[in-house]
Amino acid sequence: MRASRISLIVIGLIAIISYFTLFTVLEVKNAIVLQFGDPKRVITEPGLNFKIPFIQNVIFIDNRILDIDAPAAEIIASDQKRLIVDAFVKFKIVDVLEFYKALGNENVARSRISAVVNSRIRGVLGEEPLASVLSENRSKLMKQITSLVEAEVRNFGIEIVDVRIKRADLPEANSQAIFARMQTEREREAREFRAQGAEMAQKIRSTADKEVTIIKSQAEKEANIVRGEGDGMANKVFAEAFGKDPEFFAFYRAMQAYTEGLNSDDTTMILSPESEFFEYFGDFRSVGN
Repeated sequence: MRASRISLIVIGLIAIISYFTLFTVLEVKNAIVLQFGDPKRVITEPGLNFKIPFIQNVIFIDNRILDIDAPAAEIIASDQKRLIVDAFVKFKIVDVLEFYKALGNENVARSRISAVVNSRIRGVLGEEPLASVLSENRSKLMKQITSLVEAEVRNFGIEIVDVRIKRADLPEANSQAIFARMQTEREREAREFRAQGAEMAQKIRSTADKEVTIIKSQAEKEANIVRGEGDGMANKVFAEAFGKDPEFFAFYRAMQAYTEGLNSDDTTMILSPESEFFEYFGDFRSVGN
């Protein structure tokens, strides 16, 4: 029993010593072994490692690409237009020892990088007009900002992978003013389009009315010509008929005059019995006898 207890105590001591002596470095981490706060070793390879228990301790630092959502910053462009810029940063810790000496941990690093990024964004975008910031030229400006941030944080053991603008909006008051101005401009354009449409419609109607008048006039002209030709032919026929049989022609014309003159039931005519109009009615005097 005593031997078993001693074995358990020894095993427990070994476990405790192993716990405070052994540590594992993961593939996504780098490690710094500190002795009373001073860095003694930097471990960049994954695996099992040793440290002096109760004297040394280990801190782990991520070796992956990290990202920061920088707080929104209000900038003033060169044309005095205000703009709210919301950026994000991707960075990587490439020198673990320098990083630890300069910043200590990731929280301090994120705060420091965010401040640098906001400062450089204000400096670069503040020299450009608003139209340039919102155009395709923005990618060139972001490369410039990335280079400036990279140069400033290089001494911290940090590599800046990328800096991008996630959102670039106008302040609320400016947005409302611009929206109102755009709405007014669109309404003005709509009025111009409607006026142009009305003018074009009037021109089309005027052209159509002109063409109708011309067509009608041409048709009436042609109709008059046809009627004149028809009348001429009729007169020619009548003349030929009159020349062949004048008495029959006179009789025919008299019949036409009777038809037109006595067409109505209430026609009243006061003429002398000897009038040529009654030539074919016979002798009225014999009727009286």
